[in-house]
Amino acid sequence: MTRAEVEKEQPLNPKTTKFEFGGCLGALFLSLFLPVFTVFINLQLTPDAKFSTDPLYYLNPCRSSEVWIPYLCWFGVLAVFDIILPGKTMFGTLLRDDTKLKYKINGISNSFLLILILGLRWQITEGAMPELVFLYEHHIELNIISILFAFYLATYCYLKSFVYFGKEPILALGGNAGNVIYDWFIGRELNPRIGCFDIKLFCELRPGMLLWLLINLSCLHHNYVVVNQFNSVNDALLLINILQGFYIFDGVLNEEGLLTMMDIATDGFGFMLSFGDLTFVPFTFCLQARFLSVNANDLGQNKVIFITSLMTLGYYIFHSANKQKSDFKQGKLPNLKSIQTQRGTKLLCDSWWGMSQHINYMGDWLISLSWCLTTWFVTPLTYHYSVYFAILLLHRQKRDEEKCSEKYGDDWVTYQKKVPYKIIPYIY
Repeated sequence: MTRAEVEKEQPLNPKTTKFEFGGCLGALFLSLFLPVFTVFINLQLTPDAKFSTDPLYYLNPCRSSEVWIPYLCWFGVLAVFDIILPGKTMFGTLLRDDTKLKYKINGISNSFLLILILGLRWQITEGAMPELVFLYEHHIELNIISILFAFYLATYCYLKSFVYFGKEPILALGGNAGNVIYDWFIGRELNPRIGCFDIKLFCELRPGMLLWLLINLSCLHHNYVVVNQFNSVNDALLLINILQGFYIFDGVLNEEGLLTMMDIATDGFGFMLSFGDLTFVPFTFCLQARFLSVNANDLGQNKVIFITSLMTLGYYIFHSANKQKSDFKQGKLPNLKSIQTQRGTKLLCDSWWGMSQHINYMGDWLISLSWCLTTWFVTPLTYHYSVYFAILLLHRQKRDEEKCSEKYGDDWVTYQKKVPYKIIPYIY
């Protein structure tokens, strides 16, 4: 019996037997620690931020409607745009029931509309931009609201996975342990949807990523309009807005690339992804901009060139490597060396992918380092993102190695001999 035939005989939703993050206790710890950490580190970088210290204020939407209503409107309007704006239809990866989900890819129209709205608001308000002022002044409160919303959304998706009519939903292989806390954290259902609206893909690229962009712009606006009265702007703050803005729009405009990535293809949607998408991304990736909005740090021409060059190098490695793998899978690069596996697929081990198993991770990490360097070495707190990202990439590499070892067996052993380095050539 072939490996493919054995897989066919397995149940659609097998029980999870391998636990990550230390199991239930680890999931509980991270669910409590990470939300507190995001608020704490933002307060350390902007200690003068004003916010209510009464927990009941945030739990009662009637009392905190000033921040709850704008946040819910932001999420809801983006969801409507995601559904109604034009785009192309693409299919995701093959699922365990031999089906593929349809996805509407409309990052271009969403990005164009956002830029148009921002431009019009700048003209209409003559640069006052009350929306950006609101974001800047209510930063900590919105951070807390996003945590609560991520909790509610994860809980909804967990409960939804038990209620279905007709066809049984496909569950994530890692989130079907039968433990409420662990499955809620990891994500029980693989692709939670409301009709054709895919919750996971939407949260990956819309409310969190675009809020990160707006938070950065609010910091730039505060420095240029409020602090310097339209006269000058901190070059480091301008640079971080340009570098991260480019990265954000690049991700949104190329969202089809997400369809084959781990987050969409294999991970369930639980608190881990909900919190990561809606809170961790917008409210910790913006730390450099938040710090620079209140701490002048003029880099000068040489540092600006160095930082920009570092990001350009990382971006080139990341995108050229990913494009090469995508082209190879589509049969466009037949001359590249590869290993024919017993599953009938090929493992690329040439060019970029002959240097390391995850050469794209190295490029992505160089990008993260370039952002942190915009604050130079004034404070270690703004290097949180690069440190966190290194840990995340190492964890993903370990997860991917385990899955590939089970999936390819002896062929994976052969592959590792040909490509021994995990991420950084000749180092790791």
